Amino acid sequence: MTETLTEAAPASERPTADDLARLTAATDFLDHEHPTVRAFVDKALKGIDRDAAGPVDLAVTLYYAVRDGIHYEVYGADLSPQGLRASSIITGGKGFCLHKSVLYAACCRAVGIPARLHYSDVRNHLASERLRSYIGGDVFFHGLATVYLEGRWLQVTPVFNKLLCRLYGMTPLEFDGRSDSLYHPFDAQGRQSMEFLTDHGDFDDVPYAFVMENMRRKHPKFLDEGGTGTVSGGSLADEATA
Repeated sequence: MTETLTEAAPASERPTADDLARLTAATDFLDHEHPTVRAFVDKALKGIDRDAAGPVDLAVTLYYAVRDGIHYEVYGADLSPQGLRASSIITGGKGFCLHKSVLYAACCRAVGIPARLHYSDVRNHLASERLRSYIGGDVFFHGLATVYLEGRWLQVTPVFNKLLCRLYGMTPLEFDGRSDSLYHPFDAQGRQSMEFLTDHGDFDDVPYAFVMENMRRKHPKFLDEGGTGTVSGGSLADEATA
């Protein structure tokens, strides 16, 4: 997480009333009106006075609910339109960056926080050899979320849960609601962990065709025979100790 406060968004980037309505609305993917998503949000915020807490506190609480409440797994992940819906991600209980960023954006919208999806290409130095063989190297197509809090657009990555961070020797990524939450450039031992390369920008909803075109073009070996999921038969946690 960056240590300096993210600068306020310029006036040209501040959401208008129409933007706020659009960026808090439910969509086919960010289906926060679905009972499953509403139940997930209610459980995460149990005991919290939502009006008294304010958007920052709600966004932080939801961040940890997604980061640690949904298991991070790259194998056997459903990349169909149904599989990338927030409600389906909760039901499945697992997914990787593409899934967890969708769920976080949906949860934020559920409590009135404007949220979008953001995509980048990143170089990941800590992937297992097996995963690199499927990915085709160490450059990954990556998804995160952006949320609007206190006049700022923040980049937020509620992806690696505590267990996987321990297994891979990484410090869990935190979020304070006032600065970006991106992957640490170095792991707990000072080794280079991740570099952000190409930035593909923000999207109001999951750009499904764009996401799948990138997955098929960049990581064809990583997809299953049907092309709407990732290869199965692996465990990222097991590969950390192999």
